[in-house]
Parts: sequence; C-alpha cells; structure tokens
Amino acid sequence: MVAVHASAHSVASSEWIICLDKRPAERSGEDVDIILARLRGVKAFEKFHPNLLQQICMCGFYECLEKGITLYRQGDIGTSWYAVLSGSLDVKVSETANHQDAVTICTLGVGTAFGESILDNTPRHATIVSRENSELLRIEQREFKTLWEKYRQCMAGLLAPPYGVMDSGATNDRMPDKENLNSDPLNFMSKNLYKVPSEQILRAEKVLRNAVLARAPHMIRDRKYHLKTYRQCCVGTELVDWLLQQSSCVHSRAHAVGMWQVLLEEGVLNHVDHELNFQDKYLFYRFLDDEEEDAVLPSDDEKREAEEELQETLLFLSQIGPDAHMRMILRKPPGQRTAEDLEIIYDELLHIKALSHLSNTVKRELAGVLIFESHAKAGTVLFNQGEEGTSWYIIQKGSVNVVIYGKVMSCHVISQVMKYPALDDFALMHCVFMPNSQLCPALLASQGSEQERLDYSVASKRRVLSLALRWAALQGHHLLEDDTALSFLEELHGFVSNDARLYLWSKWDWIVKKNDKCFAMFICIWFLCSQHKVLLRQFSSGEERLAKKQPIRSFDDILLKVYCSDHTYTTIRVPVLATGREVTAAVADKLGSTEELLLINLSASGEKQILKPNDVSVFQSLGENGRLFACSREQLDSLNPLPEQEGPSTGSMSSFELMSSKDLAFQMTQYDWELFSCVHEYELVFHTFGRQAYRRSTANLELFLKRFNQVQLWVVTEVCLCGTLSKRVQLLKKFIKIAAHCREFKNLNSFFAIIMGMCNPAVSRLSQTWEKLPSKFKKFYGEFESLLDPSRNHRAYRLTMAKMEPPIIPFMPLLIKDMTFTHEGNKTFIDGLVNFEKMRLIANTVRAMRHCRSQPFCDKNPQEVRNYVRQLNVIDNQRTLSQLSFRLEPRRG
Repeated sequence: MVAVHASAHSVASSEWIICLDKRPAERSGEDVDIILARLRGVKAFEKFHPNLLQQICMCGFYECLEKGITLYRQGDIGTSWYAVLSGSLDVKVSETANHQDAVTICTLGVGTAFGESILDNTPRHATIVSRENSELLRIEQREFKTLWEKYRQCMAGLLAPPYGVMDSGATNDRMPDKENLNSDPLNFMSKNLYKVPSEQILRAEKVLRNAVLARAPHMIRDRKYHLKTYRQCCVGTELVDWLLQQSSCVHSRAHAVGMWQVLLEEGVLNHVDHELNFQDKYLFYRFLDDEEEDAVLPSDDEKREAEEELQETLLFLSQIGPDAHMRMILRKPPGQRTAEDLEIIYDELLHIKALSHLSNTVKRELAGVLIFESHAKAGTVLFNQGEEGTSWYIIQKGSVNVVIYGKVMSCHVISQVMKYPALDDFALMHCVFMPNSQLCPALLASQGSEQERLDYSVASKRRVLSLALRWAALQGHHLLEDDTALSFLEELHGFVSNDARLYLWSKWDWIVKKNDKCFAMFICIWFLCSQHKVLLRQFSSGEERLAKKQPIRSFDDILLKVYCSDHTYTTIRVPVLATGREVTAAVADKLGSTEELLLINLSASGEKQILKPNDVSVFQSLGENGRLFACSREQLDSLNPLPEQEGPSTGSMSSFELMSSKDLAFQMTQYDWELFSCVHEYELVFHTFGRQAYRRSTANLELFLKRFNQVQLWVVTEVCLCGTLSKRVQLLKKFIKIAAHCREFKNLNSFFAIIMGMCNPAVSRLSQTWEKLPSKFKKFYGEFESLLDPSRNHRAYRLTMAKMEPPIIPFMPLLIKDMTFTHEGNKTFIDGLVNFEKMRLIANTVRAMRHCRSQPFCDKNPQEVRNYVRQLNVIDNQRTLSQLSFRLEPRRG
C-alpha cells in the first residue's frame, strides 16, 4: 500500500485529523468526541449505532492520498478496510492479472466503503487509485473483524455480497433456453442491458447535459409528434451533430452513435419509447436528469464546470464508444443489419486470433449471422455436457471453464507433438519446458527402437525427422552455441543415411537430401566460428555503425568500456554472455585491484543501478547514454555522469532539413529492417521467460528496442534544441512528413517512435509552436495519434497491421507486451503437465513477427542520408529536456 500524508493539504491542520493521527492507546475522551463530530457528517456512518461509531473513532486511522496514488493492487492480500471521507477513487480491474491492462469500472465517491475482503483473507478483487486528492478512514484487519463480529447487522449495508445484505428470492444461474429467449427478447435484453450506472457515467451524463444547455440550449425542449408532446427531449441526429462539432476525438457519425449508446446502455440517456439502440435518426431521447417533472436547470457554476470537464468526458466516451456500438449492432437481428454494420463486424473479426485461420470470405459470412450475448455473473452455465448443441461461440471478453466428466487423457510430450499438427509450436517453445539436453536424447531414442521392421517404427522415425528438421531450421545460429545439438545432428544424420526406408519416403526425400547440405553447412560454420569469434564494440566507431548489421551471437566477444569514479576508463574483452561477476573480475584484473568492486549502470540523469553478479549480458541494461562504472561501495555516492552523457548541446536541423523526408524515412526503415532481421525468434521467448534463467543473450532484440527509444528521444532532442519559433514549426512539419513516409514504408516501429516523441511532455506543452502549425499538419498528426489509442487492446493499430502485407516492421513494444501478458496470465505447468495452450498462444505471437519478415526489403543507398540516420545524437535525460522546453516557452501567467 502506498499512502502519502500531505501536510500542506488545506485540511491537514484540523483538530480531528490530529486526533486520528494519534495512536489509539493515546487518544483521550476529548479526542474521540472531536473525531465523532466529524464522522457523524459522513453518509456512510449515518445509520451506525452510536456505540459502533465510537469504537471506530477509537481504532480508525487517517489517510490522505494525492491524485494518482495506488492504494492497493488487484491480487494483493488486504490488511485494512477503508471509508471515503472526501475526494474519489477509481476502481480498476484487469482480466490478465497485469496492472497495466486494468480498466476503470467505477468510481468510489464520498461515503462509500471498501476492502471487505480482509474478512476471509481473499486477494483484492480490484486495483484502487485515487482520482483526486482524497481523505480516507482506515481500520486495520484485526479491529475490523472484531467490529464485524459484534455489529454485523449494522455494518452489512456497507459491504458487497457475500458479506452484505442480498436480495431475497431464488436466482437462476442457468442461461435462459433459446425458446424463452426468442419468445420475449425485449424483456430478456432489457434485464441484461440496464444496470446501476457507475459514478463516472453519471458524471458524464451530467457534464454532457449541462454542456448542451450551455452551448445549444434549444436542443433540449418539449417536442410534438403525432399530436403527442414529449417533454424535455433531444433528437438523435442533433445529438450526433453536436458531438462531432465538440472534439476531434469523435471521428465519424458511427463513432458518435457509439458514444451515445454508452449512456443509453447505462440508463442515463433514455429513448422516450424505451428502445434499446441509439439511432442517428429523428428519434427522441431524454437525459436522466430531465426525467423528473421539475428538472432543475444547471447554474452558471455548473455550466462552467461542464465546459472544463467536457473534453476529458468526450475522450473517455470515445474510448468505450466503439465497444458499445459493436454490442448494439450484434444485438440487431441479422436481417436488420446494414452494409455499414456488416463492415464494422468484419473489421472486428479481422483481429480476433481465434479466427485467424479463416478466409476473409468466411469472416464476411460470419459477420451476417453473429449474435451478441453477455453474461455478467460468474458461474453462469452456457450448456451442459450431453445436450444437443444449437450455437457456436467466440469469446470476445472474459473467460469460461470447460468441465468434462468421465474422460481421462494422458500422453507423453513427444508423442503428443508427433500426433498433432503442432510441430512449429513445439519447435519454438520447447526450450521453456524441455531444453536441448533432454529433447535430443528423446528424439534419438526413437531412432534406436527394437521394432525396426514394423511400419509403426518407420512412421515414428519419419515424424521425429520432420520435427528435427523443423527444429534445426528454427534454431539457426543457436545450433552453433550448443554442443548437444550439434552432436545430435551428427548422430541423426548417421541414422538417416543408414536407413534406406527414410530416403524412399517420397514426401520428405528432397528435405533429407537438402539436410545433407544443411548439416555440412552447420559443421563448417561451427568450425569457422570456433576459430574466429566476432569482436563487437559497446560504442561503435562511425565506420562500424555504417556497416550492415549482423546478428550478435552468444559465442561472440565484446569490448566494454568500464569507467572508474575519477572518469578514467579501462577496456576489457569479455564474451557477450559474460555475467556481472565475470566483468568485475576482468576489470579488477586489468586495474590490479584487490578491492571488492560493484558494477554500476549510471544513467545521464545520475540514477545508479547496481548490477547483480549473476546478471547475464550486463551491457544490455545500458540506456541510450548510459555507461558502466566499477567502484567500491564507499565510492558509490560520489559517482557522477560523464560530460558526454549529457548529449548534444545544439540540434542537427541544419544537417537534415535539406534531406528529403522520404529519403530519411526510407533509410530509417532500411536500418530498422537490418536490426529487425537480426532478431532471432527465440530471443522473444528468452526475453519473455527471462534470459537470466536460460543464460541466453537477447542482445539483438534489446538493440532493436533501444532503436525505438533513440528515435523517440531524437525527436524530443531536436525540438528542444531549436531556439527559433518558426524553425520549430518547420521541424514539427518535417517529423510529421517523416512519420507519414515511415507508415508508407510499413515501418510502424519508427512511425510510433516519432509520434510518441511528439507526444512527450517537453514537446506537447509548446503551445505557441503547435498553434503556428498549419491545420493540414494538425489533422495528419491527429490521425497518426489516433493509432496510438490503447482502447480495445490497441484495436486501431491491430486493424492497420491486419491490412498490411509484408515486409512490415511492427511496433515491437506491443509485441513484447502481448507475450508478457500471455506469460504472466497463464501458468506454464498445470498439475505437473505442460500448458500447451499457453505455448500455442506465445508461438502465435512469434509467428506474427515471422509473417512480417516473410518478404525481403528492397535496398537503395543515398550515402549522406544513410550516414545521418545511423548516428543520431540524443539527450536521454527527461529533466534536461523539460528544462530546455521551459526555456523555449516559459509557463504562461
């Protein structure tokens, strides 16, 4: 739990807080009376028995949270119960157990209480983050349990089921059967559609209503239709028109419809005849606040608040609107869907992984027949084993459990791989649960079977051979790093050469013959590499940077510069896989030191990271301008960054402003392609599961990821070092053009790096510069920025990717995020067995990278531009960049 006591807060000096800050044993009767007087004004405690309230005053504690503080995270074991005294907090839930993927489901306001999971020590069901400066009353677990046992009936109203009071009456957890659903679909849908709106949605409704009344009051009025008067309502088409005029984040009329549909689903906007779908037609809708006969008009202060919150509200609704629009379309009977509806469903189906094997024609057919079902309650039974099936399902969100009774399945891992078309999954993922030292003997064992004359044995050998060939092709240069793998290939080659039946296998005959050449090539390369290791440099010279990039292999050596506290340095030669202990030993040997040295990663901002002795490939931890230092523990505090780590002091606009934006983008793409091509598929697996555990290098992947950071920082550095307003405007235009060409060349990695660089606070705050940017370029930038939208699992980006043909350079950080979520959200072993579904999901992500590289990238070579893009100089200290930004355009007022 993180809590911040804000002594400067305006209420921090009040008496009741001082009293609550005392230890319970130190509180006097007067202190309790002061606290009691404050708590009586809190809604949550209005119905509490005076004795209970007095007990709370004696054992409660005061907590003050600044905006954005995480109180606790989903999955934590709780230690306290809370009540909100002022402010508000967001409740965030993640379906993947990853905090970064959490979605806000509601907001807790004044008077709400939470944290009852401490009664049975279950993990927290959600993450709680303060939405604004908030005051809480906290009661620790032991005291709360005591109060609960004594005052259960009184406190039950504060708590959620199963602890609180539940409605009486039987509930049916079984889904209604199809006959009941078809007989009364409106009743069934209305029951499942409407729910108690969250505080955030209620606030959104109030903001929109007050903003409409402030900007276009004529839109909400009494209307007559067919001799009937409809009180205080709006027209659907006018609401859509109004939204489009308010913000650039509303992209189309369909998008606006989805945003209004969110309010309709939550019950804060209603159709006058209670229809369930919002329509862009001359239909009447009424805000929740106008349902009452004597609805109060907003005051001037409320209108002013609505104006201030309008853009934030529209951004929130724009992110969840597409989901609501999709649900609305899927609720329509298939015969009532328009061509536009079918196209929206089809776009959604394009990025559902479960349908990736289907053709586009089949997906278009599916778009016409899919129907939406929502099951909000865990434990709902969709169908039972043995029942006749009537539907086929796609899980869009959430998860289901499949329970099969009376069936037992068990098989050996190798047999399973041989019998099912999962060779590629196994070849990619076997290192996680079956390293080469176990795999190779298992494969060879099948070659020495005693049932040589049986057809079963021959078929088994052929399956092993197909797996071995696939595995060898995927391993690539990684084979040269493993003596077990090379010995296995040699032995397997002998088995195949001596068995004529495998040569006569017509389906694989050409592969076996080709394998003769492959094996000879592997042995030749291994011999040459064992004699001549490639020597890499941590800080390459100009000529080396310009050379075409080659993969970094685990058996290569690298020259490292390791600095001392007085800024002198020594150069050591170590293997790429050298550990922190080996590096410090080499430094101590070179310096003739007998002291115990620490290995430090020192960033340009002065941040120090002590590298662990067992860390592998320590040079990979360095940032763009980071340096390695070796020093004793006593010298640690005196370490300061080198002057060169500060980065450039002048921009390079004079160099690249004369270069063609298209040439710059092409050369950036060519360089990125070289880096991307060097990344081995296994590096993604090692990066996800932890390279330290496998003692394997992911240097090529790290280099590619650092390139993304370098391009992003290059944009910020150049803008912040440009002192003239007009030139900064030209610079923004230049970067937008380069980004457009990067997208044209399908280089999404640099495209996103440039756009995210322009989103950096040091650049985005330069309001005078952005005001001077022509509207055409603002529009382009807005479109590009919309591709960064993380809503619906980065749907905008994934749709863009789905429509591209290789060669493509993907947005690598998102690929890494997908693999990390899959890894952290699924167990590798279940009951001692390998979780093959997890392996398949991760292998699918790796195959997405393989698809991007399935076609070559063409080459051309304007030397001057090539030289520039490969030697970008940047400032990687955000504090320095912010200072430069404020020097260019000081704060107003």
